[in-house]
Amino acid sequence: MQPRRTKTLEEIQLSDPEFWTAPIEEREGAFATLRELDPIRFFQEMEMPPEIPLPKGPGYWALTKHRHILEASRTPEIFCSGKGATSTVDLPPEMNEFFGGMINMDDPRHSVQRRIISRGFTPGALQRIVGGVDERARRIIDRVIDKGECDFVTEIAAPLPLEIICDMMGIPESQNQFVFERSNLILGLGDPDYNLGAQNPIVAAMTAGTELAALMREMAESRRKNPTDDLTSGLIHAAEGDDDILTDAELASFFILLVVAGNETTRNAISHGMKALCDDPDERRKWAADFEGVAPTAIEEIVRWASPVIYMRRTVTRDTVLDGQPLAAGDKVALWYASANRDEEVFPDPFRFDVTRTPNEHVGFGGPGPHFCLGANLARREIRVMFRQIFERLPDLEITGEPERLASNFVHGIKRMPCRFTPGRAAA
Repeated sequence: MQPRRTKTLEEIQLSDPEFWTAPIEEREGAFATLRELDPIRFFQEMEMPPEIPLPKGPGYWALTKHRHILEASRTPEIFCSGKGATSTVDLPPEMNEFFGGMINMDDPRHSVQRRIISRGFTPGALQRIVGGVDERARRIIDRVIDKGECDFVTEIAAPLPLEIICDMMGIPESQNQFVFERSNLILGLGDPDYNLGAQNPIVAAMTAGTELAALMREMAESRRKNPTDDLTSGLIHAAEGDDDILTDAELASFFILLVVAGNETTRNAISHGMKALCDDPDERRKWAADFEGVAPTAIEEIVRWASPVIYMRRTVTRDTVLDGQPLAAGDKVALWYASANRDEEVFPDPFRFDVTRTPNEHVGFGGPGPHFCLGANLARREIRVMFRQIFERLPDLEITGEPERLASNFVHGIKRMPCRFTPGRAAA
């Protein structure tokens, strides 16, 4: 892939929904132009349609260089998350709380919640999940291996992270499809395939979130009476010597964050990674020749290449200056991770997919600081296990059509992507 610089600075409009349905090469070209000519550029916000009763906001600064995003990430006392991190648009506080959870928090509240939730992501806890990841990936390939063709996203990439998350939380397998559909709706507000033509996408997202919250309340009630070794039980029962637990509202908010962030991002990393490997057979052969040896760098390159979360927002807490650009207290700032991961100053030949790229200081899991992705190691494990299964059991898998991309400025998503392979046999 090579960027196409078809727009001048004045023509680049990151707030325009049409920008996010343009070919990916044009979008990459626009960000390359911003990095070169105006890496901290101010953008007006879009007028909201009548069905979304939110006023037009004051605008935001776009950070497109890797070093600027690192600086903002490392200084949360200046670039805070508590006024909204997942949208440049100012959403009602209850929506920020409901959908963003601790992503939309600052210390000290953020550190308390992160410490509680970290119980489920300790090395010991993750080790207990590892066997489940291997078994789930094997079963997913079992379901498609005799078909010879399938949709890569919905039948291979999407099930693994979703099923692992539901396993972690103790959600019955019968509810997996329910969780999958609601999480799609929440993150696919601008995509008619996912919002199902809802007249008011915000109401539709709130409804989907309310349904997920209700499921979590039922789980919490059950686990209070009959605790198990799942993450839900761990979050509502204090650990020995620790009095901190999550309230029902906090648990519901965390669950929504987990199924949306942990599900969507990993499945899109796997999907983009498979497309890149098919587009560059030399890199695919390089990894196949030494899967375990190349896996550590290949996984990081997949995350860089996919940049599953396109941006996060911060709000300036006090007047400051970033690389010569004055920023005022209250200004909104968008950290464009997808642009930082193509920064020519950091990544030699950034538009080449290189499974042995090193160093690879990408920000695909967010920048350094308190909001670095808590589930990064689990995501890495899921990517490794799924590609091991593909290399071993579907070695000639090829993508047979153009990916259908999600219409979103927040998630770099692929909705559907057909693939074909020689039919085999399910594992015994």
